[in-house]
Parts: sequence; C-alpha cells; structure tokens
Amino acid sequence: MEQFIYKKSEDILALSASMSDFTYKKHCHEEYAVGVTLRGIQQYQLGGSFQSSHRGGVMLFNREQYHDGSSYDRDGIDYIMLYFRPELVSEALGGRELRFDTPIVYDRGLARQICALSGAVQSGREDALSGELLLSLIERLARTADDTAASSAGMDNRFIERAKEMMLGSLGDVLKLDELCLEFGMSKFQFIRGFKQHAGISPYQFFLNCKIEHARRSIERTKDIYAAVADYGFFDLTHLNRHFKSMFGITAFEYMSQLS
Repeated sequence: MEQFIYKKSEDILALSASMSDFTYKKHCHEEYAVGVTLRGIQQYQLGGSFQSSHRGGVMLFNREQYHDGSSYDRDGIDYIMLYFRPELVSEALGGRELRFDTPIVYDRGLARQICALSGAVQSGREDALSGELLLSLIERLARTADDTAASSAGMDNRFIERAKEMMLGSLGDVLKLDELCLEFGMSKFQFIRGFKQHAGISPYQFFLNCKIEHARRSIERTKDIYAAVADYGFFDLTHLNRHFKSMFGITAFEYMSQLS
C-alpha cells in the first residue's frame, strides 16, 4: 500500500512513507533533504549514478540535486525524509554550506538523530524541541560533509545560474524558451543541450519542478490550493494535482489536508 504522510513544523518538513509500486519522476528540492531507509531497498538515479539504500542507510541530498526513486522489489520500502531550508543551515553553520560528497552513509548515530527529529515533527512536538534537534543534526551532518561551497566561477556555471534566475522570475507563465535563447545567443537546441549537460535536467523539467515546489510553499502559507493553481500557471487543479503527485506521492489537495 502506498502511503505518504507529511507534517510541517516551523522550520522542517517531515515525510513518513511506505511504497511498493510508486515511482518518483526525476525531480529536485530547493531544500536539503536527508532520510533513513527503515525497511527494504530504496533505489534511485542521482547525478547520473545508480544508488541503493538498504535498511539503515542514511540518504543525503544536496539542494537542487536531481533524482528519481522507487522500491527495489514488490516487497516495498518504508522510509523517512526531512527537508530544511538552506538559510537554516547557513545560520547554524556560521554562513557555511553543506555539500554532501557521499550520497548514502551507514551511520547509526546519524540515523537515530534523523529519526528523533522526524518523530518530533510527526507527533507535533514543540518547535523549540524540534529546533534544538535540528541544530544538533546539522552540526552532525557538517562533520560528514564537504563544507567548502562549490565555486561558481566559470562560464558554464554563470550560464546555468542566470538561466535559472530568469526561469524563477516567471513561474506564473509558460516557459519562454525563445527569450532564454536570445539572452544567451544560442539556438533552441544549443540551449536545451547546454542546460541539460550542466544542470542534469532539461529546461522544461527544471521549470516545471520549480512551479510545483513554489506551489507547495504557497499552499503551506495560505492553505489556498486554487491560489497556487492561478499564481503558478497551472491550467486547473487537475493539472497541478497530476504533477504534484509525481513529485510528492500525493495530490496537492491531499497535501493541504494533511497540513491543516
């Protein structure tokens, strides 16, 4: 049976999931994501490499790191995930970033900390407790991560960052590929090929992913699902629900209902 339960505290989104047949489409999150495989084998493509997280595996996702996801077999998987904003990490680490070089580690202490924080959020414990647990977790993660921020120098990185900025500035519209191509003096096919080569995903997939992510945040803030449909350029609620489910396992309406 497929089950996706989301709970949100002030700073953290927690997911408790069980699935067997469901498959996530390729997507990313603007937040950092860390999780623990509780049962079964979770498999996914990450940055062009195949990953398998067995029971007890701690999964570490950098922000904007594209991946899919599924169960290894029909026996299914149980797992938890936590999502937290880059600003919180920077604040906790004195301006530094986290950068995970190893996508899966087997560290019982780290897994216990993730489970403790997930349990606190899922059970609706006080935000003060969740904040303390989050700080402790970020400090633990920093000891296993490369704290050096990736350099943004180089034409390729500047091209990708500028293209992303332009797309993020027009999430309420359709993707204006012609304007992007004109900005960079590229043909349509040059732009698509270059973006996919350096970002790991097509421009359309990136744009749609961002629309869904920002629609989710809008729903969290306003509890108004139809405003999210209008503000982020979806044709109707069915259109939003279809894409939302491919990324989060449940529809946007179900997500809003869980948070209310």
